[in-house]
Amino acid sequence: MKKFGFKKILAALSAAAIAVSFTACGSKADTNTDAASTDSNAKVYRTVDEIKESGTLKIGVFSDKNPFGYVDNNGEYQGYDVYFAKRLAQDLGTELELVSVEAANRAEYLITGKVDIILANFTVTEERAEKVDFALPYMKVALGVVSPESAPINSEADLENKKLIVVKGTTAEQFFTENQYNGLELVKFDEYNEAYSALQDGRGDAFSTDNTEVLAWAMQNPGFTVGIESLGSLDTIAPAVTKGNDTLLTYINDEITSLADENFFHNDYDATLADVYGPAVDKENLVVEGGIVE
Repeated sequence: MKKFGFKKILAALSAAAIAVSFTACGSKADTNTDAASTDSNAKVYRTVDEIKESGTLKIGVFSDKNPFGYVDNNGEYQGYDVYFAKRLAQDLGTELELVSVEAANRAEYLITGKVDIILANFTVTEERAEKVDFALPYMKVALGVVSPESAPINSEADLENKKLIVVKGTTAEQFFTENQYNGLELVKFDEYNEAYSALQDGRGDAFSTDNTEVLAWAMQNPGFTVGIESLGSLDTIAPAVTKGNDTLLTYINDEITSLADENFFHNDYDATLADVYGPAVDKENLVVEGGIVE
């Protein structure tokens, strides 16, 4: 396994800049929800006061994306995103209701009011920003490619004439749709468990998703390697709310900023990711503290 490293190429972002320039989901699910988002008079989101009055904060997370959001053997949600979700509800003074989402329906769940917040490894992109509002970031990410050690994909040239597994509604699907490699065939699945099973069964030559995830998965699954550790642009992951829900967006941004005083996301990493990555990954290359990307 190569040592995981990022170039520090992103400038610091302010809460105001994030709120204005980064927001929402994009992909198959988005095309199904355009009608829901065109009625500007229909308020589907709940303000901070309304959430407090209800006593419950609803947050969408993954249930099958270990180590960021997953259900353990005891039926309990665990992971980096879940750790943060629990703190958001605690500081808001409400109970927490975790709702399982898939990559392709993250925006839909906000647009239709099924959840108040999405914390599901949601990479900030301009296209997604047209659908939802992103808060300050809490992690850095690029794409990675995992493949069998017996037939490793070590470069972009190795992707030619191969079958590449992707999950619908992810930045990987978008990237490989927009950047055509000679003879590359995309094999698409709705869920991460399905995608990993397909890779293990040989129904694809490789699988691409966030490099943070494939690195962790390869460490836990002997016989697989991440031959391409960073592909595409270096992006950020951030919480998302329904477009226009300014009170909740402000609450999250203030929370992320104030949590920096206690090194919250470094502690989150230590509690949920450190045992998975071990010394092969420098957490300073992944964790964003206080919404400031260096």
